[in-house]
Amino acid sequence: MAANKGKNQSSLALHKVIMVGSGGVGKSALTLQFMYDEFVEDYEPTKADSYRKKVVLDGEEVQIDILDTAGQEDYAAIRDNYFRSGEGFLLVFSITEHESFSATDEFREQILRVKAEEDKIPLLLVGNKSDLEDRRQVSGDEARGKAEEWGVQYVETSAKTRANVDKVPMLTHCITKQKKAKIIGAHGKFMLMIMLVIINSIDIDWLVNNTACSGSQTVVSYFIGIVYLNQSCINANLKGPK
Repeated sequence: MAANKGKNQSSLALHKVIMVGSGGVGKSALTLQFMYDEFVEDYEPTKADSYRKKVVLDGEEVQIDILDTAGQEDYAAIRDNYFRSGEGFLLVFSITEHESFSATDEFREQILRVKAEEDKIPLLLVGNKSDLEDRRQVSGDEARGKAEEWGVQYVETSAKTRANVDKVPMLTHCITKQKKAKIIGAHGKFMLMIMLVIINSIDIDWLVNNTACSGSQTVVSYFIGIVYLNQSCINANLKGPK
């Protein structure tokens, strides 16, 4: 019997991750290390490059699409378009350059501005070049403090030694949760609309008075979004004030 080769690539869930940060912090080296398990020290990107890799997440094979924005930091219009397409962000700085750490605030503000309609944006703060400890300018405590202030996770990586490079799926977990939350939210709104349509087309008093107090009335009042039913089922009025 032939081995199971898994799903076709086109049928796998796709999570879009944007690599963001100042020039020279090692975004491209980090991306290439994650993709190909090799350290490319002299890589000189001239445009944004997109890479796609299959990983196993919670026992399920998915695809991660990483967009490396190297070389695009100064082009606001292009950068904004990239940010709009992103579902999660790796905000990278170098632990050897405090200026790149300070710049993460501005990058985050740009992301929040472009993704203003999103309730919660999956973001991971990444301190790269952890192998250069003797040149460190950003302490772990300082970086963790910023991450805590933002409500995100912080991880230190090394594109050279591959330390913590495989932490990228940590962000993918957040993206997956965000997508599921959106689906649940959309489903809830759809169900509410259906209930309202049904309720507007039938006799509400009959629906309430012919339903068991402890069960279906609770469901009806929940979907309508107004609680008019007390525990003794007295004064049930789902029509609300006129």
